[in-house]
Amino acid sequence: MQRSRITILSSDHQLLSHILLRLHSKGCQATTMPCDDLALGKFYSDPPDLMIIDLSDKSECSAGIITTLRSDSYFSVIPIIGLVNIAEDDIPDWHRCPLDDFLGLPLNFNELFIRISLAFSRIKRIFDNNPLTRLPGNTSIQNAIETALGTPTAVCYVDINHFKPYNDAYGFSHGDEVIRMTARIMFNAVHNSGGGFCGHIGGDDFVCIVALDQVETVCRTIIDHFDMIVLDLFDDETKQSGTYPGTNRRGEKENIPLLSVSIGVVPMNRPKLQHVAKVTEVAAEVKKLAKKSGGSCYVIDNRSS
Repeated sequence: MQRSRITILSSDHQLLSHILLRLHSKGCQATTMPCDDLALGKFYSDPPDLMIIDLSDKSECSAGIITTLRSDSYFSVIPIIGLVNIAEDDIPDWHRCPLDDFLGLPLNFNELFIRISLAFSRIKRIFDNNPLTRLPGNTSIQNAIETALGTPTAVCYVDINHFKPYNDAYGFSHGDEVIRMTARIMFNAVHNSGGGFCGHIGGDDFVCIVALDQVETVCRTIIDHFDMIVLDLFDDETKQSGTYPGTNRRGEKENIPLLSVSIGVVPMNRPKLQHVAKVTEVAAEVKKLAKKSGGSCYVIDNRSS
């Protein structure tokens, strides 16, 4: 919560003073402003990371500020916490006043700090998670790999072979289903192995991190399930021939092989792996070797240096 920029809107000067003092004690960069017609202009000129707005006076100005911000695609993601009177009939109308959270007055400041931390955690997940698979994205992946450095785990980079030609030939909706299917297969394989981390880099690229003694089981499970389920995407004639007419990455017409999956595995208990960039570099090398097999395959980097 430290260094977070928080704006508090209220016409109650005593309430503003108390909240400001408490937030400053937590290291937040908090500012206050009265809830009036000028508030939106100030908000637009210097938008905060989170807003706390006093709704206890039931003014139209407060509700108007919230609905205006929510209708703006840029500012709509900023978390808003409302402060209301504790009487039951003062619970906000969520349609008229679309808050992210609310607290009753008088304030319990420990609860306020918890709600602020939860709001920032939610927004971090929303921005990072891939909307198609709901798996964590690049920021979480990088943090997970950094945490795994030097531990008895393995980072697995999972890539779908021949995905772009399939997407072009069969359409985006079918391509999206392949992406979701792969995410489910990978997640289930990791979960059933005792747990680990799963992330979606983007497109047809994924990452999972599992215990080193489970990595081969996880890779074989991903490949076996992928190769079995992917057959349902093609008709009998295509399955029998093993190819379908399509366009390669150079724009040339050719027979495209059926979808398969390549996995590059990097054990993390190696002295040479000191940072995420090196892990990515090694993973790209071994995944390239896996792709040369012509079908679903995993390759583990067993080099000691």
